[in-house]
Amino acid sequence: MTRGRLVGVDLGSRRIGLAVSDEDRTVATGVGVVARGADRAADHQALASVVAEYRAVGVVVGLPVSLSGEHGPAARRVLAEVEEMRASLPVDVHTVDERLTTAAASAALRRAGRNTRRQRQVVDQTAAALILQTWMEVNRVD
Repeated sequence: MTRGRLVGVDLGSRRIGLAVSDEDRTVATGVGVVARGADRAADHQALASVVAEYRAVGVVVGLPVSLSGEHGPAARRVLAEVEEMRASLPVDVHTVDERLTTAAASAALRRAGRNTRRQRQVVDQTAAALILQTWMEVNRVD
């Protein structure tokens, strides 16, 4: 993959959490959420707009692998959507194991004194940042 920013994605049933890396892929920062619409094509168009806005060269989607390492129903749904994204986005789309990222995001926000129950959007974008940070660390080129 060429050098440049990446967009991290936490696919939820109601919201899509979003994060963006810096140009050097050192730090991932949550940048917002997209509310799920009536159809996924509209959701993917909104994601394409984020990719364009940040001039991203790739997208990283969290894959909800079960604790046993299996691809259960949730992972299969995400993989099907990732295939749709690959067909509709102008950049490469990658996946990374996202086990426990939402729980980790919620815990980190609680430690920071944030009420995660009332701030689901913050949890979603923090989870997206953790997903993206994980991918960048695994794929770091030194």
